[in-house]
Amino acid sequence: MKPLIIIVGPTAVGKTALGVALAQALQGEIISGDSVQVYRKLDIGSAKPTLAEQGNIPHYLLDALEPAEPFTVAQFQTLANQAIQDIQSRGKVPIVVGGTGLYIRSLIDPFQFAEHGSESIRSFWTAFLSEQGKEALHQELAKRDPLSAQRLHPNDTVRIIRALEMCQLTGKPFSETRGNQDLNYPPLPPSTLYVGLTAPREIIYERINRRCEQMVAAGLIEETHNLIKEGYSPKLKPLQSIGYRHALLYLYGKVTLPEMMRIFQRDTRHFAKRQLTWFRRDPRVVWYDTYSGNLTNILESLIGTCSGMESRVE
Repeated sequence: MKPLIIIVGPTAVGKTALGVALAQALQGEIISGDSVQVYRKLDIGSAKPTLAEQGNIPHYLLDALEPAEPFTVAQFQTLANQAIQDIQSRGKVPIVVGGTGLYIRSLIDPFQFAEHGSESIRSFWTAFLSEQGKEALHQELAKRDPLSAQRLHPNDTVRIIRALEMCQLTGKPFSETRGNQDLNYPPLPPSTLYVGLTAPREIIYERINRRCEQMVAAGLIEETHNLIKEGYSPKLKPLQSIGYRHALLYLYGKVTLPEMMRIFQRDTRHFAKRQLTWFRRDPRVVWYDTYSGNLTNILESLIGTCSGMESRVE
């Protein structure tokens, strides 16, 4: 069997470039592990690789949905596993590239998710949010599930509502349905290579600041404006992701352009820090520093590792 390669790490660390280079070297195909790149029309703010950056490599779960379509980790788990099996059945190497931690864990660990929730429960808590506000919503979660409330910021209303929904559906705290698994890291199959990319924090932050500036210069605000003009609600989950929600603040006159840039860069840095915290907890990740080691050296090391893995598995 061909190896399964997974490349993770914080935003702006170089995951896309390494994934494409590996795919070209190993006859691989790429599965996006990003929760926003799955949507069409959300290109700049999601840092979606351009056609040129994709290097003629087939990509899965990229531009797969319209912005208003829901997408859950359960759907990702199903579709990504199907893609992995399809790629391996054709003698190719599946390479998962992304920084959405729970998506990645859903592929390598026995996480189980409720595919369908309760629309009536979601509607109740959505109405509660509109009437009482996000702080009150967060307090309701704290009453039912203190651990989830501690983990989720009051601004993360989508996940708070999801946690409240699961509390009511299962009759127990949402943290109990998944929390014990989060810190359990069973051994991976010998055919799985779990790669983490990192760099010194100041370097990552410098890259993030520059990337945010490049996104705005490339048309992030215009891209967001066009989505609103097409009739997409600013409350859609993908439009509340980093970059798009900041552009919306500017478009609706809540902040000036310099202030938007400041908080966009700040929030992206905070997001990268959370990504690193999530992935560094996992002892199975093999880390490579993209600052001290160049792409060519990392690529050669991984190719050698994959060759050895494939020989052992076969």
